Amino acid sequence: MSLQFLWYIPNQAQPGHRGDDVVADHNSLETLIGHARALEEHGWSGALIGTGWGRPDTFTIATALAARTTTFQPLIAVRPGYWRPANFASAAATLDHLTGGRVLVNIVSGKDDLAAYGDSEGDQAHRYARTKEFMRIVRKLWTEDDVTYHGEHFSVTGSTVVPRTVVRRGRRHPRLYFGGASEAAEQVAATEADVQLFWGEPLDGVAARIDRLRRLSDKLGREHPPLEFGLRITTLVRDTTEQAWADAEAKVEEMAKGAIERDPNRHAAVGQQRLLDLAARGDVLDDNLYTAPGRFGAGGAGTTWLVGSAEDVAKSLRNYQALGITHFVLSDTPYLPEIKRQGDQLLPLLRG
Repeated sequence: MSLQFLWYIPNQAQPGHRGDDVVADHNSLETLIGHARALEEHGWSGALIGTGWGRPDTFTIATALAARTTTFQPLIAVRPGYWRPANFASAAATLDHLTGGRVLVNIVSGKDDLAAYGDSEGDQAHRYARTKEFMRIVRKLWTEDDVTYHGEHFSVTGSTVVPRTVVRRGRRHPRLYFGGASEAAEQVAATEADVQLFWGEPLDGVAARIDRLRRLSDKLGREHPPLEFGLRITTLVRDTTEQAWADAEAKVEEMAKGAIERDPNRHAAVGQQRLLDLAARGDVLDDNLYTAPGRFGAGGAGTTWLVGSAEDVAKSLRNYQALGITHFVLSDTPYLPEIKRQGDQLLPLLRG
């Protein structure tokens, strides 16, 4: 199975995300297009574009960037409560049609400012049951005509999406990426997702989760092609191992001083708590998985970092690949210079 290497484009209202360069036009169209074109030029397949109320709209940015690039694949993060399934299926199919099949989708069920856009997710069981329906209806609308589906959370009657998504070489529609580590989330992934994304856990934890999800897929009677797996993680790469660790430790010192903003949702999810708990096992796990950032306010993909030379980090990523990881979503700040550094130094080692 071919490997895919994606980056992250920070569609943030405020500059300085996770220690990024603070510039006045950080979220202008030209700045974001510059990131997308740099990704094309330096060997990346595309980038994750995050979602959340209070930041520029993810789908609008993805559409704008796709229109000004030729190979860039936006991994568009979407929330089932922000979108209804038919509206999203139509919008995504249109963009997929216009771009010749470049759309990827990341379904997010985590916390958000729901009241700001009139949504209420309820408890965890309700949230993931709704996500499961959303994914099921979207997939049906992308692959079937005259769809009727009446569920507990969403319904459509006699619905057909036009234009259709691009079909080629076994691709029937945009891949549905999904994250989550709770029992409810894993049941959704095992039955409905195309790619399960993990954050930066040690190899033994990722191996156990892959095994559990494969067994769960069989138990629940998965109807789709086998579940694939991805890793979303910060990769701090420098010319030498020594310089990488010096820079990593210096960045954590800045986090400890409060110079880098703390992640407000860092305790909100089971998967996030798993990452924070890793610090109890040590500051460095496996060869070079750095857990200290999580102790000083980092969250999400920034909670743990792979640190080292390009050779060090490539070796670690190949170890994840050996477990079954084929989708990699990497990043470090400042984002634009690191697109170039890691595209030129790290990607050739992974593809070679």
